[in-house]
Amino acid sequence: MRNTYLAVTAALVIAAAVGLAQQAGPYKVLKSEKAGGTGGFDYIYADAAGRRLYIPRSADNNATPPVPARVSIFDLDTLAPVGEIPDTRAAGAAVDVESGHGFATSKPVAMWDTKTEKLIKTIDVQGGPDGILGDAYNHRIYILSHQAPHVTVIDAKSGDILGTLDLGGAPEQAATDGAGHIYIDVSDKANVAVIDSKAMTVTGHYPLGDNISGVAGLAIDAKNHILFAACRGSSPTMVILNANDGKIITTLPLAGSTDGAVFNPATMEAFSSHGNGTMTIIKENSPTSFVVEQNLDTMMGAKTLTLDSKTNHVLTMAAEYAAPPAAAAAPATPPPAPAAGGPPQGQGRGGFGGGRGGRGAMLPGSFTILVVGK
Repeated sequence: MRNTYLAVTAALVIAAAVGLAQQAGPYKVLKSEKAGGTGGFDYIYADAAGRRLYIPRSADNNATPPVPARVSIFDLDTLAPVGEIPDTRAAGAAVDVESGHGFATSKPVAMWDTKTEKLIKTIDVQGGPDGILGDAYNHRIYILSHQAPHVTVIDAKSGDILGTLDLGGAPEQAATDGAGHIYIDVSDKANVAVIDSKAMTVTGHYPLGDNISGVAGLAIDAKNHILFAACRGSSPTMVILNANDGKIITTLPLAGSTDGAVFNPATMEAFSSHGNGTMTIIKENSPTSFVVEQNLDTMMGAKTLTLDSKTNHVLTMAAEYAAPPAAAAAPATPPPAPAAGGPPQGQGRGGFGGGRGGRGAMLPGSFTILVVGK
């Protein structure tokens, strides 16, 4: 606990030094639910229509007995656990409301019935599934991979693979305008790829600037055709650009290293979550006017987020970790490389499974879901 406290304090000191410390604003953490459970985690996904929250958890082979990988399912209103998709090692999840089918970026991809929470089938894919997008426009699921093929397109009703796409680099997050266009940030190339979802072709790339690196989050104001590209780099930045032509409108500072972004059309606000325990809220006053409305303290490690469009709440998650173990001699043989489908067992992407990245194991019962709202 002391280690966690020191890390949070250090993060806030750094933020204050660059003028990005928590500031007054309309948002606060409304609820902090100790959901517990063991195993790493990466993306969080809210099915606002079905009132379910999906969180893939990696395996924990150090637990007694060992805990397998699964997709944990919670009631979106109460945050009570309601089920799981077992034996599914994934980073993210998404739901197609019309078909009532859920999908997870496991390898093979898991497809389930959202009413019964029973697995329907698995879908063999190439690459290393990571990010995911469900597009209601033509009911397709986009599986993102840092390895080629970068995008696998799946029919949400049948589960059939419709094709693959090459983005020329590693994708992180995707957004849809609901009118036949998909946008995907290409992290290592500092651009946003544009996809015609009907023709299933890449029609262009929008560069985000020479000083931009590590694009990790992407959100869209579909009505006004505005993209919000959340970037890491030495100076975390939100690049705001026109979705029609890629012209950069403005850039704004973020309070930490981002790993996700969402836009709420009901409030005209974009949100970026950061591993240092902060969240930046950007207000769109008009299609040409944007301001940082608030930098909010959340919880150390709360790096990804999702929007509940019914309540206008933003949800994120994190856990507490023990102090790192004392330094040990280097192993005689290197640890095994990650499997093609994702991070090593027991670890989430970025080391959020514990025991990696200079910290100890996850503290029992500390996994927490946070609800942010006004």
